[in-house]
Amino acid sequence: MNSRTLGPTGYSVSEIGFGGWGLGADMWRGADDALAREALRAAVDQGVTFFDTALAYGSGHSERLIGEVLRDHIRAGRVRIATKVPPLNEEWPGRANRPLAAVFPVRHIAASTETSLQNLGVEALSLQQLHVWHDAWLDDPDWETCYDRMGRLKREGKVLHWGISINDHAPETALRVLADPLFETAQVIYNIYDRSPEAALFGLARTKPLGIIVRVPFDEGALTGQIRSTTVFPPGDWREEYFKGDRRAEAERRGKALAGLLDAEVETLPELALRFCLSSPAVSTVIPGMRRPAHVRQNAAASAKGPLSPRLLSQLKGHAWDKNWYPD
Repeated sequence: MNSRTLGPTGYSVSEIGFGGWGLGADMWRGADDALAREALRAAVDQGVTFFDTALAYGSGHSERLIGEVLRDHIRAGRVRIATKVPPLNEEWPGRANRPLAAVFPVRHIAASTETSLQNLGVEALSLQQLHVWHDAWLDDPDWETCYDRMGRLKREGKVLHWGISINDHAPETALRVLADPLFETAQVIYNIYDRSPEAALFGLARTKPLGIIVRVPFDEGALTGQIRSTTVFPPGDWREEYFKGDRRAEAERRGKALAGLLDAEVETLPELALRFCLSSPAVSTVIPGMRRPAHVRQNAAASAKGPLSPRLLSQLKGHAWDKNWYPD
């Protein structure tokens, strides 16, 4: 497993990280806690040192599982855990017309941080992120108070570093806040279909030290080749809405087009998706969701194969796809 530096945090983290949304087991169905524990242990065995979770994932269930399995590794500094403060109003994405007091009031930021510390069983969070963001809130009269509290949590040693988890498919909504030195990382959707971060966000990362954490490298499964027009999701799985109507057929069609690029250089679509992300030097780590040990081993192997060739990267430009299927 290759490593990269996570911006100005100084952390050396694995190129392939671990996305912990699915461990919450509330929106992603089809896995259980026993498999989750096995996947976490397999990740450590494969050299994964960066794990991303959130207080909102199963109301803290993902955090508690990660804390239970990895606590000794966390305390020894062998792995880094990133988590997130959920929006109080439970709105994803963050909306410009909402007052900051409805999203991140000071007491909520502090209370969420304390709860995450308890769930993970640690005294300090390696990285705490605001789970949504919109730069319009910088002009809110409550922002200064929130900012001061985040600085205080850092001075107290409860939060070692702060970051922003950027709204879905909207990296332009966080460029102003990320220019502030308090925020050292940006978590953003970036994949073969959505290349929007390459413009302004990756440009910012070149002028200011900024750790880029890439989420959704598989476009919620569309870039694995496993979504077909006939795919049926488990009852209650959120992907039933994400891939509603004719979206499954469209995902299948585009997946087959990408499969036509596979050759001796790249053997599978998941490998293609991960190595595409790792081909950008701006990227610090990629955090695919992994709920099974077999998926952990397959994804970790992508790091050893390195970036894609210029030839293949050029071919992938024609597969960019401007869409947003998340519920509004």
